[in-house]
Amino acid sequence: MAAITSPGTQIVAPKSCIPASHGFSRSRITYFGNKKKGSSWTKLRSLSFMSATQSFSKTYGSKLLKSQRHVIKAVAGEGDKQPLPGLPIDLRGKRAFIAGIADDNGYGWAIAKSLAAAGAEILVGTWVPALNIFETSLRRGKFDESRVLPDGSLMEITRVYPLDAVYDSLGDVPEDVKTNKRYSGSSNWTVKEVAESVKQDFGSIDILVHSLANGPEVSKPLLETSRNGYLAAVSASSYSFVSLLRHFLPIMNPGGATISLTYIASEKIIPGYGGGMSSAKSALESDTRVLAFEAGRRHNIRVNTISAGPLRSRAAKAIGFIDMMIDYSLENAPLQKELTADEVGNAAAFLASPLASAITGAVVYVDNGLNAMGVGVDSPVFRDLDIPKANKS
Repeated sequence: MAAITSPGTQIVAPKSCIPASHGFSRSRITYFGNKKKGSSWTKLRSLSFMSATQSFSKTYGSKLLKSQRHVIKAVAGEGDKQPLPGLPIDLRGKRAFIAGIADDNGYGWAIAKSLAAAGAEILVGTWVPALNIFETSLRRGKFDESRVLPDGSLMEITRVYPLDAVYDSLGDVPEDVKTNKRYSGSSNWTVKEVAESVKQDFGSIDILVHSLANGPEVSKPLLETSRNGYLAAVSASSYSFVSLLRHFLPIMNPGGATISLTYIASEKIIPGYGGGMSSAKSALESDTRVLAFEAGRRHNIRVNTISAGPLRSRAAKAIGFIDMMIDYSLENAPLQKELTADEVGNAAAFLASPLASAITGAVVYVDNGLNAMGVGVDSPVFRDLDIPKANKS
């Protein structure tokens, strides 16, 4: 699959010593490296310089060329034989902790890949009941095809931690959970303990990603949702972000970034997205703004959330109508294409990078523009309107 290219922004690849197990990549992560350099360089020149057919003084042209060489030299990594044109998303030397990855099929995994492609070291927190399956699949190579980065190397996960973000510390854990066989075999899996383990193992992190959501009664209408179901959705899907930031903030390097994932149901009615999940997403977005102020003032940490469009992930299938949501988006969004997880991953890499150094407290929509629509244009009431369709040829 052809990589998406942009003359203005590229992801810098880490230097990996692990050989690729596949000769191709399914990823649509923004193209980086020096393949197709001639094409990218031509586009960059066309944007940066006046046309060669236009007349301008040699003196001005000479100064401009010198300036351009200086900029490229500044963004090129050490040891690069050829300069990289454009603005790089360079996260080399940064360490990211991503909470909520349990397979290779969701947004959390895609974010990990984009951060890794930009050079970041990846740490993962996995829900305890899913930990054994995830580690076994990773060890046996079942995720190898999904681990392929744009340069052909494999994404490396430095450490996988057991994590249940519903519990802040061991004192909060009910006895029946402590004695549960799936939990008793693990250790240090509450938010506080995981943060302490990461500090002991690595000292600090630069990027914190919250890719967690759970609503035990998500298939129930809000009017039929129990108090326990509602509170469980808010606890797992929104307060867990507050808890993560609270415990990881002391070990985050100033200038770092945190990212969570939200959904348009936080502000619009999505029938079928029940169990208090719409309320949980609303709380998450409100908390994003407050935490941006508090974390920004206390520790110079940026806090943003990505409102992602529908994805056919394993977790989303629990909602029961994810295919209908994807079809609806295809028909009604300004961009008539299926959203890929990598597009959300690339947005996260940008938000975690110095290129987004002034962006905080924001809800960033990555949904093909569906959030901007006021009506569903596929409705029969619009059948007489000349509504353009995407050219898919």
